[in-house]
Amino acid sequence: MAKEYSAGDIQVLEGLDAVRKRPGMYIGSTGPRGLHHLLWEILDNAVDEAANGFADRINVTLHEDNSVTVEDNGRGIPVGLHPELKVPGVEVVFTQLHAGGKFNSDTYAYAGGLHGVGASVVNALSRWLTVNVFLNGKVYEQRFKSAVKNGKIESGRPASKLEEIGTTKNRGTRVTFLPDDRVFETISMNFDTVAAHLRVISYLTKGLRITLTDERNIKDGKPKKVVFESQGGIVDFVRYLNEEKTVLHKTPIYFEGEKGDVRVEIAMQYNDTYNENILSFVNNIETADGGTHVSGFKSAHTKVMNEYARGAGLLKDKDENLSGDDYREGLSAVINIKMKDAQFEGQTKARLGNTEVKTIVESIVQEKLSLFLSDLNNTAMAAELVGKAVKAAKAREAATKAKKLERQRSKLEGAPLVGKLSSCSGRDAEKNELFIVEGDSAGGSAKQGRDRRFQAILPLRGKPLNVEKKRLDQVIENQEFRSIITALGTGFDGVYEESSLNYHKIIILADADQDGAHIRAILLTFFYRYFRDLLTAGHIYIGRPPLYRVYKGNKTIYAYTDAELKAAQEALGKDASVQRYKGLGEMNPEQLWETTMNPATRKLYRVELDDAAEAERLVTLLMGDKPEPRKEYISEHANFNKEDSFYKEKVSEFAQ
Repeated sequence: MAKEYSAGDIQVLEGLDAVRKRPGMYIGSTGPRGLHHLLWEILDNAVDEAANGFADRINVTLHEDNSVTVEDNGRGIPVGLHPELKVPGVEVVFTQLHAGGKFNSDTYAYAGGLHGVGASVVNALSRWLTVNVFLNGKVYEQRFKSAVKNGKIESGRPASKLEEIGTTKNRGTRVTFLPDDRVFETISMNFDTVAAHLRVISYLTKGLRITLTDERNIKDGKPKKVVFESQGGIVDFVRYLNEEKTVLHKTPIYFEGEKGDVRVEIAMQYNDTYNENILSFVNNIETADGGTHVSGFKSAHTKVMNEYARGAGLLKDKDENLSGDDYREGLSAVINIKMKDAQFEGQTKARLGNTEVKTIVESIVQEKLSLFLSDLNNTAMAAELVGKAVKAAKAREAATKAKKLERQRSKLEGAPLVGKLSSCSGRDAEKNELFIVEGDSAGGSAKQGRDRRFQAILPLRGKPLNVEKKRLDQVIENQEFRSIITALGTGFDGVYEESSLNYHKIIILADADQDGAHIRAILLTFFYRYFRDLLTAGHIYIGRPPLYRVYKGNKTIYAYTDAELKAAQEALGKDASVQRYKGLGEMNPEQLWETTMNPATRKLYRVELDDAAEAERLVTLLMGDKPEPRKEYISEHANFNKEDSFYKEKVSEFAQ
C-alpha cells in the first residue's frame, strides 16, 4: 500500500458534464434522498481514508444556513499540480467528473467511492463549495461557485485559485458546501437521517470517532451534538439491530476470513421474531439490493445448517432439507466486505456484481460456521436454532396450503373482491393507482369521487392484523391482507415481479387522528415485512387529507396545518366559516376528490426506505411486543403540550 498520495495518483477519465441537467442519474432524485446523497458522497471520501488506516476522526456539522461541513484527519487531498492537466489536484477532484485516487489500488486498497464522481457531483449541485486542505504544516483553500452567466448556470466553477492561507499542526481535508435550492425540493438535511447513517458507518469502521453537530438546534447556548464510536464493530451493530427484540443467544456469532483481495466479516444473532434482517456492505457502502456476497452467504448458511441438522440427528433420513427461509427466520446478520475493484450496479451502488465474491463468501461461511456449530459448547444453541427452523417450516407449509386454497377460491369465485375492491378501467399499470381507504364510509365517498379510469378503491373494514407479532400463515389467513395481496397481483411467494404489479401507486388513505396513524403504521409494517420491494421501488404513498375547510361565499380554501388555517382566514376574512374534518367520512365525494385524490391538487408523500438498519429498529420498537422501549420513544419524540387551537377557540367563543 502506498503511503504517499500525490496529484499524479489522480487519474482523469472525462470532464464534468451536464450533472445539473440530469441530477437523478448521479444522486437518484432531487428530493430528500438525493439531498442527503450529497453528504454521503463527501462522507464516503472521508470514510475511505479511515478504512485504509489514514484517519480516525470525522466531524460532520449542519450549519444554520443549511450548508454542511465534513472534516477528516486523513492525508489531505493532494495540492500539487496534476501532471497532465497542470492544475492542482484539489481542483481536478472537484471539477472533473471521473477523477480520483481510487482507480489506483496502490493509493486506496479499499474504497467505496470507486466511480470518482462524488466530489465533482456535489460541487456541480451546490450553490457554493469550499475546500480546505491541511497538509505539510500548511492550510490551503479553494472556493467553487455555481453562478449565472449569460442567462445560464455554470456549475461548480472555481471562484478562486488554490491558495495557501495559513499554517497548522493538523492534517486532513475539510469540505463545506451549500446544496443548491435551484435543484433540490429542500436543502435542509434531516438530523435523524444523518445520525442514523453515521451510526452505521461507525459500526463498520472500528475505532472511527464520528461527531455530528447541528448548529440549527441550540439548547442552553450549545448546539446539539452526538458522537458515534464502536470498538466492537459489526458485533455491536447486530446487537443494536436486536436491541428491542428478545434474542435466543446473548453473544452474536462472529467470524471473518480473507481470500485474495477480498476480506469478509460476518456477525449474526437470532431473535424470537419471524422475520430475517440481513444488512450487507461493501467498502462501507450499503448494498440495499444485496448482490453476490449475500447470495454466497445465504447458500452456504443453508447448506451448513442442513448438514449440521442431519449430522446431529435433528433431521431424519425421511425428512426433506429445510429451506433457507426457514433457517433465516429470526436472523439478524451483517455482512461486511472489503475488496479491491468492487463492481457495483448503478451509481447508487445498491448491488454488488462481482461474480467471484459469491464463491469466496461461500467458502468462508462454510468453513467458519461449520467449526462454530461443531464446538460442543454451542450444541444447545445450535439445537435451538434448528428447532426454530423446523417450526418455521411447518408455518410455511400451512401458509402454502392457505395460498393454494385462496387461489382455488379465487378461481372458483371468479372475482374474489366483488363488493370490496372497486377496480379501475385502465390497463396501464404505470398510471393506475390503488387507494387503501380506512372504513366503508370513506370508501364510499372515494368510490364516488375518484377517476374510474385509473383509480381503484379498496376499503378496509376495521384495523388489519399487526404482522410484526404474527407468523406467515396467520398473515395469509387475514381477510384484509388477502384482499390487498390479491389486488396487487404480484403474488405472495417471496418473488417480486414489477411486471405483475397492477398499480404503480399504492396510496394509504386514513384519517388524520390516532386511529388513522395506527392503521398507517400497521399497513406500512405489512409492506415492509412482506413487500419490501414495493417500498424500495417507490410505489407506496401516504395521502394527506386536509384538517380544515375555510369557505366564504363561493370561495373555499383547504388547510392542512394550523398555520395554513390562519393564512386562509386572513385571505378570506375573519367572518369566513371553518369546518374541521374529524375523518375522511365527513367529506363528500367532490371534496375528497379535490383535496386528496385529484393528482393536480392533492398532497402525497412517497414512503422511502433510506436507512435499513434504522427502519428495522423503528418497526420493531413501535410495532413489537415490548411496551417499555415504545413508551420511551414516544416520550422523547411526542409533543404532549400541543393544543388543539381550533377547538380551544370554539370553546372560548361559546363561553362568551
